Amino acid sequence: MFKRYKALPGWLRWGLEILLVMFIIFVIRSYQSPTLESSTAPDFSGVTLAGDQVSLAGYAGEPLLLVVWAEWCHICSIELPMLTGLLDDHQVLTLAIQSGSDDQVRQFLYEQQLSHLPVLNDSNGELASALGVRGVPVMYIIDSSGQIRFTEVGLTSSWGLRARLWWVG
Repeated sequence: MFKRYKALPGWLRWGLEILLVMFIIFVIRSYQSPTLESSTAPDFSGVTLAGDQVSLAGYAGEPLLLVVWAEWCHICSIELPMLTGLLDDHQVLTLAIQSGSDDQVRQFLYEQQLSHLPVLNDSNGELASALGVRGVPVMYIIDSSGQIRFTEVGLTSSWGLRARLWWVG
């Protein structure tokens, strides 16, 4: 079988290999996609690391960007600084999962110079489970009525998030 494959023209082999890689990426992203999409966001309430009381109802009226991340996630470390530019114009809440105690998450944020991010520590993973999170980072765009309108798994851009927030706004 490999002899026949090697006998194919180079451009065809490259095309097949690219298709195979794209298929693998698609399967991985499909697996990591949250099980909860395009539905009503689960109600939540809690206290951020800054001591602010937050709930889904408290964000009603404007779109909310809810970002689920973990301290041990390298992609999250790349993505979290991009959120700082969104804080002035949009409602943003981040959810730290499996990242330790409140003090450990605060220390991580301090070291990354991200102490200004609004963070709800979901150390036991209850809210992440209700959101259907399978992998991090995951971004949810929740519209003004509490409906999940967009989900994005993995690395994304701040302009892409802005466009989605504008779209549902």
